[in-house]
Order: sequence, then C-alpha cells, then structure tokens
Amino acid sequence: MEITIFGSGYVGLVTGACLAEVGNDVLCVDIDQRKIDLLNSGGVPIFEPGLDALIARNRDAGRLSFTTDAAAGVAHGLFQFIAVGTPPDEDGSADLSHVLAVADIIGQNLTDYRIVVDKSTVPVGTADRVAACIRERLNERNQRHEFDVVSNPEFLKEGAAIDDFMRPDRIIVGTDNPRTGELLRALYAPFNRNRDRLLLMDVRSAELTKYAANAMLATKISFMNELANVAEAVGADIERVRIGIGSDPRIGYQFIYPGCGYGGSCFPKDVRALERTATDTGVNVPLLHAVEAVNHRQKDVLFEKINAFFDGDLQGKTFALWGLAFKPNTDDMREASSRRLIEHLWQAGARVRAFDPVATEEARRIYGERADLELLEDQMAALEGTEALIIVTEWNQFRSPDLGAVRDQLASRVIFDGRNMFDPLQVANTGLTYVSIGRQAVTARSESD
Repeated sequence: MEITIFGSGYVGLVTGACLAEVGNDVLCVDIDQRKIDLLNSGGVPIFEPGLDALIARNRDAGRLSFTTDAAAGVAHGLFQFIAVGTPPDEDGSADLSHVLAVADIIGQNLTDYRIVVDKSTVPVGTADRVAACIRERLNERNQRHEFDVVSNPEFLKEGAAIDDFMRPDRIIVGTDNPRTGELLRALYAPFNRNRDRLLLMDVRSAELTKYAANAMLATKISFMNELANVAEAVGADIERVRIGIGSDPRIGYQFIYPGCGYGGSCFPKDVRALERTATDTGVNVPLLHAVEAVNHRQKDVLFEKINAFFDGDLQGKTFALWGLAFKPNTDDMREASSRRLIEHLWQAGARVRAFDPVATEEARRIYGERADLELLEDQMAALEGTEALIIVTEWNQFRSPDLGAVRDQLASRVIFDGRNMFDPLQVANTGLTYVSIGRQAVTARSESD
C-alpha cells in the first residue's frame, strides 16, 4: 500500500518505519528541511532504541523516503497520516494549528479519494474540524473529491515504541464509514495476525479513548505518589505497600511505582487537554485537577528533601545528578522532573554535574553553556567534587553501581533517590545515608554498627 505520513517527529517516524517494514511504500513529509536532509543522509533526529536501524533498512530497500514536498505527499498515498505535534496552548488546550495546516494542504492538493488518518493526539471533535477544513479548500477549488477522516490514536511508549507498534495491545480506529474501517483493517493486518486487536468505534469515542488512557495511567502514578507521602509520614514503606496492592489483579503492578513525578510529551499535556475539553463542555473534573496538582507538587519533593538535609544552605554546593530524560530509553526532557530539580538547585545557589546515557545533547540544547551546569560523559565522573548524588531517571545502568566508590566521591556521603532504585539497608551498610520516596531515610552505618 502507498502511505503518506505528515510529520517526521517521534510518532511519524516510528509509524512510517514500521509500516514500511511490512512492505508498504511510505513517504514521510515534513516542513523542516534540516530534518529531511538529516534523514536522507542516514541520520535520525530523535533517540528511540532500534529506530535508526529500522529506518536505514527500509530507506535502503526503497520502501521509506523523506521529502518537504507536501503536494507530492498528497499525491502519493491512499492513506494520509497526520502525525504532527499538538503542543499545549496557553489555556491548556491542544494547539491544533499544525494538524489543521496539514488538513489545509490536503484540501489544496486533493485530486482523488484519500483516507485522512488523525494519528496525532487530538481532542474530541478534531476529525470534524479536519474534514471541514479539507472541504472548505475543495470548495474554493470547485472540486468535489471524496475523502474520509478517521481517528487512529497512537499508543506508543517512548523507549519501547517499535515493539508497541509491531505487537500492539490494541489498534483503535474511529470511523463512521464501514468501508473505510475495512481498509484500515487491511492496512493493519500484518500487526493483527494471532488475534484481532483492532477495535472499530465511532470517531469521537476513538478521540476520547487516547486521552482517557493517558489520564488513567497518570492517575495511577499520582495516586501512588500521594500514597508515598502518606507512607513516609506514618512510618510505612511504600515499596512494600506497592507489592501488596499490585498483587491484586484488579490493580496490577504497572504504573504504580512512586517517584519524583511524571513528565514527557504525553501525560502532562494530555491530562491538561482533557481537563480543558471537560471545562469547555461544562463538566467538572476534580479528579483530573488533582492528578495534575499532585504531580506538580511531587516534582518539588526531592528538592525539599535535599534542602532539609542541608538545613536550607545549598549555596556553593555541587551536586551529582544521574538522569536527565523524563524516563529511561529516551532523550526526551519535556517536562522532565530533572529540569524542575536542577532549576531549584540553581535558585538556591548550587551547581550541578549531570550524566545521562543519551539526553546530554538535549540538555545542552535546552540550557546552553552555563557555569553552574556540567554535562559529563561518564556517570562516575559526574560524582567528582560533589556533595551528594541525586538520582532522577531509573536507567538500568544506575541499578548496580559500586556503592563504595560512590561513597568515596561524595563529601556528605548521601544519596537522594527519586526512583527508589536501591535497598535502603544495603546502601546504609556501605556507609551512605539514603533518602528515597515514601520510605524512611536510612543513615550510614559504620562497621561497629
């Protein structure tokens, strides 16, 4: 099948590469000439495990190509995927300007039947707006070409996106045209072989499903973070509580890990966008307000622990920080907990020596060169000359460090762990004080202890 993907960002590249991998002819369109030049020269503008090899294989096979020629994109594919960004607007709603710009281009260049697929995360009613925009452009051209607009939200986890696309839990397709639904079923047949994962529904239900899914997961995280604060106050261990409640199959273990708040490109903006949708329709959603408020508050908890440990005097101190990305296996720092923490430390007069396996360049792009931020290429090198270690992202390579070597580098011999990666007693037995989330702080033990 011939497919066009508008947008060569995270969703567009993963979607395009995976569809090409099963034999489709995919053309990715983007307005950013530098990005297209990079892709055509063998580079990839984002970090996602396995994506560079997948793109290279399909580009070399002639199944995947990249262009800035939007008219060529409209002419190319029966399926016109819209996979552009929908950043939050000032009022919290999703900014649909990029989505509607693509709809405008399709309407200006449409000459034959096309299926326009909303892959971007968009609020309820967007498909109607996209259809109206295309129809308006056709009317201006005195054209009457047939087209359909469907909702096909993505459910890709950063760091595991290729596996999520190739082996999906579900494929949501929202359409009011049975024929279009069958065409989407044929498109997704290679990913739908051992059981039927494709769920057909009306367009508005599909649009709401994406926001509902992310809001539900964000709710679980915020609930656990709020419970962690309770556990700490009453002397309980939130990790034991987590195991206790996760053993209930109605709850499960996914997304109940306490920490220093969620970030990324999806949960924060999608919760706010769903809040805005509810407000615009006159529905009060206090639970969604609370989910966002708890997460905002949780991003301050780690700094407050650090500040309290040093009696409010952080001036001139240098801290080692492991983890800049909002989660492992990505370089994405959008709304990352590390950013709030680093900026709090700077405001308190502290300096930061940071290490992340892949997000260093993204941090450099965000912050530039600063005297109070050093970005290191080695996690142990980041500890040199520092007061304490702070862990913000749970990369696997942080799970089993030489704690003795860590201790010897830290002036105050303390670890502040925002992701509960270690056993508290093991850390204390190494001669380190250990401060984590939802558990009692454990002080360093000497050999005589």
